[in-house]
Amino acid sequence: MFKNLKSSTTLHNGVKMPWIGLGVFKVQDGEEAVNSVKAALEVGYRSIDTAAIYRNEDGVGKGIKESNVPREELFITTKVWNADQGYESTLAAFDTSMKKLGLDYLDLYLIHWAAPAVGKYVETWKALEKLYKDGRVRAIGVSNFKIHHLEEVMNQCEIVPMVNQVEYHPRFNQRELHAFCKKHEIQLEAWSPLAQGGLLEDPTLVEIANKYNKSVAQIIIRWDLQTGVVTIPKSTKPHRIEENANVFDFELSPEDMTKINSLNTDQRLFADPDDFNRV
Repeated sequence: MFKNLKSSTTLHNGVKMPWIGLGVFKVQDGEEAVNSVKAALEVGYRSIDTAAIYRNEDGVGKGIKESNVPREELFITTKVWNADQGYESTLAAFDTSMKKLGLDYLDLYLIHWAAPAVGKYVETWKALEKLYKDGRVRAIGVSNFKIHHLEEVMNQCEIVPMVNQVEYHPRFNQRELHAFCKKHEIQLEAWSPLAQGGLLEDPTLVEIANKYNKSVAQIIIRWDLQTGVVTIPKSTKPHRIEENANVFDFELSPEDMTKINSLNTDQRLFADPDDFNRV
């Protein structure tokens, strides 16, 4: 199941999505983004996750082009920002992202936040359905959606989201949401899987890391995989990008999985999707 960086999960529409990708949140556009993407692709990553609001789609696109990795081997994700939600504005935002990325088609397009006060995520989802039906994107999904947001989309639209990308780490393992997504064949994906570095000195994780002769980051990423969650750790350092991918030569025992699961506090580090409406 988890053999290497090309190992993938199959979304409910049959599209294969790599279990591990490179996240580029807060990666500077230009040289930093270009080099990070190229370093990841050279190591063997095939999934890159960006977003319009990251303002680095140009750099990501340039890194993809300069890597010379065949397009069909890649899985590229970007997201529509809150200010662009709405049917026509989402279609326009998609065109803008594609121009910046320099791509003919996208592998996964996500609604970045539900932004309930904006009140347009159902309308936005219908625009994603059109892009999907038109063959411009291979899979569509959402990000930072809670159960009731997903239910509203599923009740009012035709296509069930294929992915839900959310805050997910050992201290916030979203058990109810994960169970809901499994029931409806929605692939859960973790952003900030290392809690922006906040877990790297956790005593339990350090102990487990020493046992396997791995870094804490590698333990967390492996835990993600074994819980069936796609993960996109972010780094701009080539050695860290490579280290984060070196998680296929060991397996966490059931006892250690239980220990990591016990770290859950149900406390978010970041915004609650019901309250985040920034445009």
